[in-house]
Formats: sequence, C-alpha cells, structure tokens
Amino acid sequence: MDALRVWRASSHFIGFASRAACAAATSRASVSVRIRCCSSSSAASAAAAAELPSTTVAPANPGRRGRNSSSTSDRESIRAIRLKKANSFPSQNSSFFSYEESLLPLEIDDELVIGSSGCARQVAFLSLLFFARVEELRSKGHEPYAYKWTRSHTACQLQDIYSHLANGEECKEDLVSIAGRIIARRAFGKLAFLTLRDDSGTIQLYCEKEILEDQFEQLKTFVDIGDIVGARGSMKKMEKGELSVCVKNFEILTKSLLPLPDKYHGLTDVDKRYRQRYVDMIANHEVADVFRIRAKIVSEIRKTMESLGFIEVETPVLQGAAGGAEARPFVTYHNSLGRNLYLRIATELHLKRMLVGGLEKVFEIGRIFRNEGISTRHNPEFTTIEMYEAYSDYQSMMNMAEEIVTQCALVVHGNLDIDYQGVQISLQRPWRRETMHNLVKEATGIDFDKFKNNLEAAKGVARGILESRSENNDSHLVETCPSVGHVLNEIFETIVEPTLVQPTFVLDYPIEISPLAKPHRRQKGLTERFELYICGREIANAFSELTDPVDQRSRFEEQIKQHNDKRATLVSNSKYVEGENTFDDYSYEVSLDEDFLTSLEYGMPPASGMGLGIDRLVMLLTNSASIRDVIAFPVLKIQH
Repeated sequence: MDALRVWRASSHFIGFASRAACAAATSRASVSVRIRCCSSSSAASAAAAAELPSTTVAPANPGRRGRNSSSTSDRESIRAIRLKKANSFPSQNSSFFSYEESLLPLEIDDELVIGSSGCARQVAFLSLLFFARVEELRSKGHEPYAYKWTRSHTACQLQDIYSHLANGEECKEDLVSIAGRIIARRAFGKLAFLTLRDDSGTIQLYCEKEILEDQFEQLKTFVDIGDIVGARGSMKKMEKGELSVCVKNFEILTKSLLPLPDKYHGLTDVDKRYRQRYVDMIANHEVADVFRIRAKIVSEIRKTMESLGFIEVETPVLQGAAGGAEARPFVTYHNSLGRNLYLRIATELHLKRMLVGGLEKVFEIGRIFRNEGISTRHNPEFTTIEMYEAYSDYQSMMNMAEEIVTQCALVVHGNLDIDYQGVQISLQRPWRRETMHNLVKEATGIDFDKFKNNLEAAKGVARGILESRSENNDSHLVETCPSVGHVLNEIFETIVEPTLVQPTFVLDYPIEISPLAKPHRRQKGLTERFELYICGREIANAFSELTDPVDQRSRFEEQIKQHNDKRATLVSNSKYVEGENTFDDYSYEVSLDEDFLTSLEYGMPPASGMGLGIDRLVMLLTNSASIRDVIAFPVLKIQH
C-alpha cells in the first residue's frame, strides 16, 4: 500500500525526480540493480531487462553485496517490480490465461545494490514505482487479487487418495483443483516443477510447455515465489515417486509483492519472527503447527470442563477495580463515564459473583492483562482458564488439574511421557503433593515454623540462605517482607521453585500471601491453597475459597496496608529509584472492591477455584522455550 500511495501521488514528485536525477548525474551517483533469473530462458532475461532502468554505475560500497544486506529501499524496489508484474499478467477473464504460466516468475535477488547518494536512491525508487500502474491496468480487466477459488481437495487429501499410483502413472480421468502458496520452483527447459503449500501440507505442481504452450512463458515471467495460486489438473506420480498435479490451467489468486526469506536459512532473526509472525509462519511451517496444537489444547480443555458439568461464562475485561490477584494493572479512561477503568488482572472476583448468583459450576477462558515485566515466562497479556465449583474444596481442584493436563497431553502426544527441552517429564497420575514448609525444609534444612512471628529472626536466616545459595545474591529480597510468611515465600521461589521439574502440587501457603483462600482447617496460619509446578514453572493456582465476608474484608485491608508499607519503604530507600522493576512492582495503588464484599454478604456457597495458565501449558506440550513462541503476536518493544 505504501508503494501504491506513492504511485498515486507520483504526479507531485515528477518535478522533484527530474531535479534529483540531475543532481545524481552531477555527483556521478547512480543505481545498480542485479537480477537473478530462475531459468535459462532468454525471454525471462529480456523481461528482466525491460523492468529496470538502463543506467548502471558501480555501487559506492561494493563490499556490502550479501543476500541479507538489503535495505528498506531495496525491499521497496523489489516490491515495485512485483507490482509491475502483478498488473502485467492477464486476468482470469482472459481466454489465454493459465495457472502454470505464472508459476515460474523472474526471481529478484534480495540484494538490489543501491548507490550511496540519497538522490540516487529516491530517483531509483520513483522510477521503479512508475511501473506500478495498478489502477490503470485493473481498469483494463487485469485483476491480480481474485475473489474466490473453488478447490476440490487439500494437499494432504491428494497425497492420501492418490498414494496408490505407480511411478510414472497418471490418473487422467480425475480432475482436481487445489490452491495455496508457491514456496519453491525449478525449471528445466520445457518443464517446470513448483511446490505448493496449503494449510494441510505440500504438493508438487508439474508444468509442461507442450500442454501450456504460450502460457508457459507467461508462467516464467509473471509468477514469483510467495504468490498464492489456484490450479486444476490431473494427478500423476513422477518417475522418481513424487506425487504431482499435472497442471491444465491455473489462476493467480494473490500476488505477493515482497520476497520470502531464503529457503535454506529461513527466517532466523528472532525479533523479526515475533514482529512479523505471518512471515515466520510462512518461512517456518512448524510455527503454524504450534498454533494448531494450541487450538487443540484449548478445545480439549473446554470439552473436559463441559463433560464435568461446567458452563462457560464471560466476565468484564474493563473493571472499576483491579482485583483477584496482586499485580500492577493497565489503566484507561472512559470519556463518557468520566472515570478510570482497569484491564482485568484476573477473572476471579466476577466468577465468584456468579456462584453467589446460583451458578454452581462455572469457568472462563480469557485474556488477562498485567502491566509488569516481560521474560520467557511472562507476557503482559496472557490466557488463563479459571473455574469455580460450589460444594467442593481444593482437593477437588487437584484432581481437576491432573485431569485437564493429562487429557491435553494425550490429545497432543498420545501418551503421558513427554520431553521438554531435553528433560523427560512423566505426567502419570497421581502427582507428588507436598507442603511449602516441608519443601523449604528439605532444600535448606530450616523449619520456618519455629520462627512463629519473629520476623527479624526469619529475615536473618533467609539472608544467609540467599547469600550462600542464590546465584544472583538475592538477599535484598527479604528486606521489605512484612511477615514470616512472605520471607518463607521468597525462599521458596528463589531456592525451591526451580527444582520442581516433575509435576508437584505445593500445598498450604501462608495466610499472609493468600488473601482469597480459606484458612486451613487444621494448621493455624496457613490456608488451603496449592500451586502446581512442572519444569520449575507455576502452571496452576487454586484454593478452597474464602466465603466469610468479614474475614475477607479484613484480609483485603491487610493486603492494602502491606502493599502501601512496602511501597513507602521502597520510596524511602535510596537503593531503589522510580523506573526500576522492583520499585514499579509496588508503585500502583490497590483499592478495595466493595461490590465483591457486598456479594459475599449475600452468601456464597463453600467452593473451590483454580486458575490455570494456558500459555505455559502450551509451552510444555509443544516443547517451546519461550512464552513468545506460543503467543501469536506477543508484546514487544518499539522498533526504532
């Protein structure tokens, strides 16, 4: 569209282009454009020559001629040339147009060598864009972007149905129709072989000049790798065993204006892969497979929940108070209401309202937004499933977690023994269940129960552990901890969490860090809460829900107080400055959700609830190292 907009405005640039051309001639700076043809056809070479300006001067920097060194101007030049092609071939309404004719286009080398003069670059760019008479050629009936194509089979279906053909055998009585993107091509005189990929797989297109006649030359002239085409023909297995569509006619359905990444190296720039996921999916077909598996996992989760009698509900993304978790929210402003609103940091509190309203088994698969750090495990927006079941406790949710994860593993892998980044993981049930206190005691030899409420003593021991056991010397993490429970949690997250490789339920968290969980029925100071860890990562978080409105209000108020105290400590500590991660984690305000407390006063039945991270589950089951690999369009820094 950028090239098209420039063409539409080209009349305004003619004067400028003339002056720039003069200046370029004076400074002896000009443009050298290299073309690499995909066949030995002289017609293709002639077509290449006709596409480009005739003036050529050696580039200012001849050393930079690698295929990966093309600049933005180079890309636009290639795009302009392809625009010319797109509007030069006959439309599908023309009687002499055929699919094969466009399958062997001129291949533009990625390295269009541009001189150093800025004027020369602009003249080259404009002169090439003048070929892009899109609107003019369309008015003559040449349409490179089709409306529809009726296909009879996918590539995978053709591979299955005609696999019985013997080498050299052709099934002439069947006419098939297929569509997809051209990802490779080879030309040998009067023959051309093209590889077409659709959503199901790949198939070869066999193009013969004797069948296509004049269309064969059009094939070599007009079609580039990356074009989306539709083809009709018979099925034939080549002498070497390659099943192919023997093309009788074709149409270009979508003209690609930019070249695809090199087929041998693919798209290897990690940042570009995430920014241009569509190119990543074209160049690396296994990337698309990850998102197919993700869809299967979400579908299986939904099936499992519905089979257990749960109903799916939807709760607000924009909320008046950010609650249900301790996380920094995104804030926006509603003009009509004249108030701030928050993107939800959890679906919990509204789902519990549904329990109050009488729905006894509810769940929601939804997007969550937290204005926090980015890492291989964290993205500012991510997907979870939260579920709540009346008249059950957290033991029920452990069984639920096992059921969901194992069912998803069976759908993806067919068994419960999987490999993750070179580590063998067994998902065979039942999974290990151990309390946080015992796990910390096993790892450090310290029983934190003995500290009771002696915060300073707990901090002193914790500092010693972190100084000796933490690679990053994280002893400062305990300085702002307001309770022994918080100190215990810091030790657990730093020392124990990375060691929980096999599926493990960590039970009975301190009450200070679990404001929404019911007090433990046997252990004072603890709650009936668990977190599920696999490969050192939290996969799920659940608890027996707190239903006492008075206790809930007290917990919320204490949570707000602890948050504000920690923020004040960080502000007063010269070690931390605004803009650093540790400070920003507590720089936001926490408010009381009065409406949720009101709903509890109407009475919520005893219940259990769980939140499970779908992104991390997909990471596990697709062997993906980073959360960005399983989110189609992750949040990234601004590209300068």
